[in-house]
Amino acid sequence: MFTIEHDFDATVVTLIDEGGSHLQEDVVVSAFEDCVTINQFDPRLNEMRTITLSLAQVRDLGAALDLPEGAYQLEKPD
Repeated sequence: MFTIEHDFDATVVTLIDEGGSHLQEDVVVSAFEDCVTINQFDPRLNEMRTITLSLAQVRDLGAALDLPEGAYQLEKPD
């Protein structure tokens, strides 16, 4: 399950784990004008963990999901 919210400065997608018996914490993906952040609560450390991706990294990640194993370099858009 997931939710989508449009805030003032970002689009926020929350991914809710509905899998088997070992559920993970929710993942919150926030898309800003210049980057994307991914947040997840870490219960072992009792704190929120954040990863920040550039828009180029997000583009590469999207492409990587549809490619076989290997090393790739995408051409920069004009």
